[in-house]
Amino acid sequence: MQDLSPTKLSHLDETGSAQMVDVSSKSVTVREAIATGQVTMKKSTFIQIEEGNAPKGDVLGTAKIAGIMAAKQTSSLIPLCHPLPLTKIEVIITPDDNLCGYHIQARVKTEGKTGVEMEALTAVSVTALTLYDMAKAMEKTITIEAIKLVSKTGGKSSL
Repeated sequence: MQDLSPTKLSHLDETGSAQMVDVSSKSVTVREAIATGQVTMKKSTFIQIEEGNAPKGDVLGTAKIAGIMAAKQTSSLIPLCHPLPLTKIEVIITPDDNLCGYHIQARVKTEGKTGVEMEALTAVSVTALTLYDMAKAMEKTITIEAIKLVSKTGGKSSL
């Protein structure tokens, strides 16, 4: 069984109080993370977005910019996340006729002492939320699902 005492959890100090992990002894390496997710909707909503006829304007362009901005703000959103100098943020939104929706992929890179998993996951999450927000006037049953980390490289642990 895993030892969950406060001294064994990296975000807790010896008294059990929350702390930011000290990464000063780690090596600087190129670190990259890729996260994915999907947004599904009614066919009529999907068609309106694809045809550029959504009431709020450019749904996909706005969602992509929101995802990029979100990755840059992750340390302000997630407690105890390190602020990182991100060297690349890529958000790809791919339409899927069979799904009646969109696949989202975010790739985030840095040269640093800690990974960028949370930045990639945040980018996907906010991209999906923005797709929902931009399309909710057309449909309230849009679904956000399957947000996950699919790969990470750099540092000790890769996925």
